[in-house]
Amino acid sequence: MSYTDWAVLSLTLILIVSYGVYKSRGAQNIDGYLLGNQSMPWYSVCLSVMATQASAITFLSAPGLAYSTGMGFVQFYFGLPLAMIVLCITFVPIFHRLKVYTAYEYLEQRFDLNTRALTAFLFLIQRGLSTGITIYAPSIILSTILQINTTVTTLLIGGIVVAYTVYGGTKAVSYTQMLQMSIIFCGLFAAGIMVVHLLPADIGFSKAISIAGKMGRTEAIDFKFDLNNPYTVWSGLIGGFFLQLSYFGTDQSQVGRYLTGSSVNQSRLGLLMNGLVKIPMQFLILLIGVLVFTFYQYNKPPVFFNSFELNKLQQSAYKPELDQLEKKSDAAFESKQRELRKLNEALDKGDKQQIDEQREVLKAADEQTKTIRTEVTDLMHKNDPGADTNDNNYIFLSFVTSYLPQGLVGLLIAIIFLASMGSTASALNSLASTSVVDIYKRLINKNASPENYLSASRWSTLIWGVICIMMALYASKIGNLIEAVNILGSYIYGTILGVFLVAFYCKHVGGRAVFIAALAAEAIVCICGYFDQVAYLWLNVIGCVLVVVIAILLQFFMKQKETVSS
Repeated sequence: MSYTDWAVLSLTLILIVSYGVYKSRGAQNIDGYLLGNQSMPWYSVCLSVMATQASAITFLSAPGLAYSTGMGFVQFYFGLPLAMIVLCITFVPIFHRLKVYTAYEYLEQRFDLNTRALTAFLFLIQRGLSTGITIYAPSIILSTILQINTTVTTLLIGGIVVAYTVYGGTKAVSYTQMLQMSIIFCGLFAAGIMVVHLLPADIGFSKAISIAGKMGRTEAIDFKFDLNNPYTVWSGLIGGFFLQLSYFGTDQSQVGRYLTGSSVNQSRLGLLMNGLVKIPMQFLILLIGVLVFTFYQYNKPPVFFNSFELNKLQQSAYKPELDQLEKKSDAAFESKQRELRKLNEALDKGDKQQIDEQREVLKAADEQTKTIRTEVTDLMHKNDPGADTNDNNYIFLSFVTSYLPQGLVGLLIAIIFLASMGSTASALNSLASTSVVDIYKRLINKNASPENYLSASRWSTLIWGVICIMMALYASKIGNLIEAVNILGSYIYGTILGVFLVAFYCKHVGGRAVFIAALAAEAIVCICGYFDQVAYLWLNVIGCVLVVVIAILLQFFMKQKETVSS
C-alpha cells in the first residue's frame, strides 16, 4: 500500500476507536457496561445490529463467494424480514418488560436453572468459535499487505479489539458501530463504481452483468425444492427464517444490541429497519463480487489469490512446476480473450444462437482455469501440507490492493477492519454478559457489589478475548469464512430457538421435558450434520421442530405417568 493508503487506514481506525472510548467513558456499573443504560435511539440500534452481523467476513468472503459460485447466497437472507416481524411482536416486548441482561435469564423464570444453563452453554460454545473466525478475517488483510504469517496479524488485530471492548463495554461498541456502518456504506458504493470504471471502455455495467450471467454468476433465484442445496428460495425462506429468528432472538450478541434501545418501540424500529436494509446491502456486496469476476475476464487474475501462500511456493523446490502452470494459465487466458470478443460481438448483434454457443465455450474455458488452479493447490500441499489452499477470502482483497487508486485502497481496507471490530466487539460483550449474568452472578457470587460485577465483566471480556484469539489461530483450515460461520451456527441455533418457542407458546410444558428435548434434538442435529444428510440451513428447522415436538410429547407422557401413579 502507498503512504496515502496507510494514512487513510490509520486515521480512520484511530478516529473510530477514540470516539468509542470517549463516548463510553464513565461506565460505573454492570447496567452501563453491558446495556449502555438502555439509552440508544432506534437508528443506533439498527446500525449496531447490522454491524454485529456484517463482520469482516461479509466483506472478504461474500464477494469471493459470488466470484466463484454466483449470486445464489443472497437467498440465505430471504427469511430475515419475516424473522424481524416475529421478533418485534414476541421477543422484544418480553425481554424489555422483564428487564433482563441476557436472553437466558428468562428461561430460568419460565423453566428452571438447568435449561438456562444449557442454552447459555450452547451459546458460549457457538459464539466463542464464531468470534475466533471473525478475528481471523482481518488478519488475512494485514498478512497479505505485509507478507507475514497470519498468526502475527491475528494476535495484533485481536489485541486491539479486546483492549477497547474491555475498556468501554457496550457503549463503546454501539457508538463506534454507528460510524463504522456509515463509512462502510460509502466505501462499498465507491468500490462498485470503481469496478465498473476499470472495465474496458466498451464494457458498461449492463454488459458486465450480462457477461457474468452467461458464465453462470448472476443466477440469484432458485425455486427448486432440494434439501441438499443450501441456497434456494425455500431454504432461505424456511431454513433462513429459523436461523435468523434464532440468531436475532436468542443469540446474546444480537439481543444485547437491541436491549440497549431506550424503549420497546425504539428496539422494534431498529430491527425492522435492519430487516429492510440487509437484503439490498448483501445483494450489493455480492454484485460487487460478480463485477470483479467480469473484471478478471479482461484482466489476467493471479493463478492463486493468496499471495502469501503463492510466494512460499515460488521460493520452494516446486518453482519450475509452478512456472509451467503459470504459462498454461497465460495461454488459457489469451484463449478466453478471443472467445470473449466473439461473445461481445454476438451481444452487440443480438445473435442468440452465437450467444448460446459462446456461453458453452466460455464455461468450458472457466473449467479449464479451475483445473489449473487445482493443480497449483496440489503443489502447495506437496510443499506444505498445512498450506491454506482456499483463496476465496482473498479475491476481493487482491483486487482492492492491486487496482484501486491510492486513498480508496486504505478506506476499503479500513472498512473491513471496522466491520471486524464491530462484530468482534459485540460478540465479546455478549460472551462477557452471558458469563457474568448467567454463570458468575447466578451460580458463583450471588450477592456481590455492583463494582464487583463490573470488574467481573471486564475480566470476562478479557478472558473470552484471549480464548477467541486462540481459536482464530486455527481458522485458516475451515474454507470460506462466511459459510463456515453460518454452518457452525446452524448446528446450535435451531435447538436454542426451539427452547424459546416452547417457553413462549407451550405454557403447559415444564423445565424437565424441554431440557431433555433440547439434549435429544441437539444430538440428532449433530448426527445429521456430521453425515451431511441435508443442507446446513435445514438443520435449524430440524433442531427447532424436534425440541418443540419432543418436549410436548415428553410432557404428555410425564403427565400420564403422574396420573397413573396418583
